[in-house]
Amino acid sequence: MLRQGSQALRRFSTGRVYFKNKLKLALIGQSLFGQEVYSHLRKEGHRVVGVFTVPDKDGKADPLALAAEKDGTPVFKFPRWRVKGKTIKEVAEAYRSVGAELNVLPFCTQFIPMDVIDGPKHGSIIYHPSILPRHRGASAINWTLIMGDKKAGFSVFWADDGLDTGPILLQRSCDVEPNDTVDALYNRFLFPEGIKAMVEAVQLIADGKAPRVPQPEEGATYEGIQKKENAEISWDQSAEVLHNWIRGHDKVPGAWTEINGQMVTFYGSTLLNSSVPSGEPLEIKGAKKPGLVTKNGLVLFGNDGKALMVRNLQFEDGKMIPASQYFSTGETLVVELTAEEVKVAEIIKVIWAGILSNVPVIEDSTDFFKSGARSMDVVRLVEEIRQKCGGLQLQNEDVYMATKFEDFIQKVVRKLRGEDQEAELVVDYVSKEVNEMTVKMPYQCFINGQFTDADDGKTYDTINPTDGSTICKVSYASLVDVDKAVAAAKDAFENGEWGRMNARERGRLMYRLADLLEENQEELATIEALDSGAVYTLALKTHIGMSVQTFRYFAGWCDKIQGSTIPINQARPNRNLTFTKKEPLGVCAIIIPWNYPLMMLAWKSAACLAAGNTLVLKPAQVTPLTALKFAELSVKAGFPKGVINIIPGSGGIAGQRLSEHPDIRKLGFTGSTTIGKQIMKSASGVRKTTSNLEEKFTYHCWGMGAVFFNKGENCIAAGRLFVEESIHDEFVTRVVEEIKKMKIGDPLDRSTDHGPQNHKAHLEKLLQYCEAGVKEGATLVYGGRQVQRPGKITSMAGLPGTCLLQLDESFSGFYVFLKTSCRDIDGVLQRANNTEYGLASGVFTKDINKAMYVSEKLEAGTVFINTYNKTDVAAPFGGVKQSGFGKDLGEEALNEYLKTKTVTLEY
Repeated sequence: MLRQGSQALRRFSTGRVYFKNKLKLALIGQSLFGQEVYSHLRKEGHRVVGVFTVPDKDGKADPLALAAEKDGTPVFKFPRWRVKGKTIKEVAEAYRSVGAELNVLPFCTQFIPMDVIDGPKHGSIIYHPSILPRHRGASAINWTLIMGDKKAGFSVFWADDGLDTGPILLQRSCDVEPNDTVDALYNRFLFPEGIKAMVEAVQLIADGKAPRVPQPEEGATYEGIQKKENAEISWDQSAEVLHNWIRGHDKVPGAWTEINGQMVTFYGSTLLNSSVPSGEPLEIKGAKKPGLVTKNGLVLFGNDGKALMVRNLQFEDGKMIPASQYFSTGETLVVELTAEEVKVAEIIKVIWAGILSNVPVIEDSTDFFKSGARSMDVVRLVEEIRQKCGGLQLQNEDVYMATKFEDFIQKVVRKLRGEDQEAELVVDYVSKEVNEMTVKMPYQCFINGQFTDADDGKTYDTINPTDGSTICKVSYASLVDVDKAVAAAKDAFENGEWGRMNARERGRLMYRLADLLEENQEELATIEALDSGAVYTLALKTHIGMSVQTFRYFAGWCDKIQGSTIPINQARPNRNLTFTKKEPLGVCAIIIPWNYPLMMLAWKSAACLAAGNTLVLKPAQVTPLTALKFAELSVKAGFPKGVINIIPGSGGIAGQRLSEHPDIRKLGFTGSTTIGKQIMKSASGVRKTTSNLEEKFTYHCWGMGAVFFNKGENCIAAGRLFVEESIHDEFVTRVVEEIKKMKIGDPLDRSTDHGPQNHKAHLEKLLQYCEAGVKEGATLVYGGRQVQRPGKITSMAGLPGTCLLQLDESFSGFYVFLKTSCRDIDGVLQRANNTEYGLASGVFTKDINKAMYVSEKLEAGTVFINTYNKTDVAAPFGGVKQSGFGKDLGEEALNEYLKTKTVTLEY
């Protein structure tokens, strides 16, 4: 027992961080970065014996000082450390009084005397935001971007009497993204990884393992401090150099130029790789070519003929606007606040008061920056609002664009209501007066929260199957567009607001989207009728109605995704905890068919989003319009950019690229078996895949709705009917009588029963099927030819005997009657299962034992008993054999978009 106890103590004493070597530290510096380094060092068990920072500004203490004072750590606020080259005696005495063993300088704007730098036992270490010896100096991040460096990073080095020349302790680097700004690079890497590195560096020193690597002189550079006066844009340069200059000053100090006699600062620069959009010219002083104010921003031109675009402009008075609104009146609608929004406004007022501690009362006219706020206060404001206002995620730009408290509250309210995103979204519509309404249809690719033309500008015609006319031209997504969409979805998942959002907030967005689908159901049903030929009344009830239900169902699942705890057997004492976590997969690709364009989108994307994934969805080439309208509504609902991406185009280009893209973690597909097999080959070994494939379904002894529902373009259309021989002939006669009563016509006519088949190629295939059936010996009872209306067909045929139509999928109103004897149930089952498909089947009987026996033996994913087509959002839907694998709908569909992680710990 004594030996065991000794081992336990040894394991305990080496496993706890506060038993490691620890130091007494003096933190010298300021800023939110300094505050975070301070807090993390204390958590690791180091003792901060003193904090030396700058005096309060306008009555406001620095964040580092605030944190230290709250903890009771001694805080010293010196305006300077020396006068005329000599250390101030009182300052030196105050510093020596704390007895630090190491000075840590996370961010310091003051000159610290060498007797202080060298004073502690271990000297001093400094954080510098570049890969030394490159970019020495105070504007290192700016110059990393200005010079177009492909790598950025930081160094923690030992302070000496030179300017950023001391020996290196450790360095970290990252790739520079093409459109990184100073803020983006700092927030993504330099800030979070820098905090970790400072803590690691201190521990290496405490453990006696810290290296001192001399800096090489080769490659060393020093650049001066970038200030507003030297950040003016020089226009006689290439587009890439201009882009680097602008982003290298974003947000501080801000690259500027003169427009109409006023200094205008540019933010949010991107290189323009596609064709230059149309816009209104804007003369810019010094530029050889006018800029263009377009719907997406201000296009600028380099001396190489290439272009860039800036998103936001800031004027001399501090006001910031979207560049696309330069020529607008600037008038904004003031919204009235609800009781809940008033509560949010009061919370935000308290946050403002905490940051602007020098302002006695926060009034509507209080200006955030004119009251003394700095760039680091913007980060604090955004974070505090997120924490205290239910996860509301603002961007730094929101603060810069609404600096007065009254304007800021208006912006927050619009963000809460989803109106802010709506105002920022630019949509080019094709409008049509139809069905007693104006239908507005987006037609471009939807990538990263914006509608945009295909990269190569290609389009194709989407056709109205009712009359063969062109509805509009739709963007034809290229491989570049697919890659952009996947990259946007990946960034949204890994770095965006979506990945940080709590599950309940995710559910709130999905409920909001369901409400918007319902509010716009008449327009959506009309678009569905125009684009797919769906009968309007059916589209309203099923295509749109079930889409609404699906999003509401899965919205409710968002905060109910749970793992489990598992008892495991280990040597006693068994102090182990094993549990599982359900986590999203990442970027999912979804490829949907043309028979239920919006409903199939909902079935797959709702489960995908509820699980926390992001998606790239390719609608069927012939029916893209409701998917693009859905994209517009998703922005209104408040979905962050990049979460949902829609790329219309061909399966051979866009679909194939999605199936083989290395960043896709899950592919969901509904469509033909042939294409499904091709996708499986492309996706093999790379990612999770689910598919629901078309089939010829088995149906027993019942009516017409199972065949003609949605024009027969229904994945569970019951095209084979096994009819008891004693009633076969009468049954066929009655069916034909009912078929003759069906009205085939305009899908927007409320009395129409059967609209046009979806598209011309499908129509021609159906005619071929009918001809083949007759050649194989079937008896054509009724129909089998195109109705003499443009784009219309009825293909209803009675086909006894064995033929292609029994075994293959027609995907239309083909009715195949097969004589059978109900006394030979096993024989019927054998015939029914004689197909490679197995999505759904049905049986009608008064004998419950017989019904249960048949349901057990039928090889199908769903069996209907005394009913048909009764799908529900809570019931799993999917097939067996070549009808695919995996499930849509129900809890099982959710699990298709989740991965299970097992965690085991010892305590």
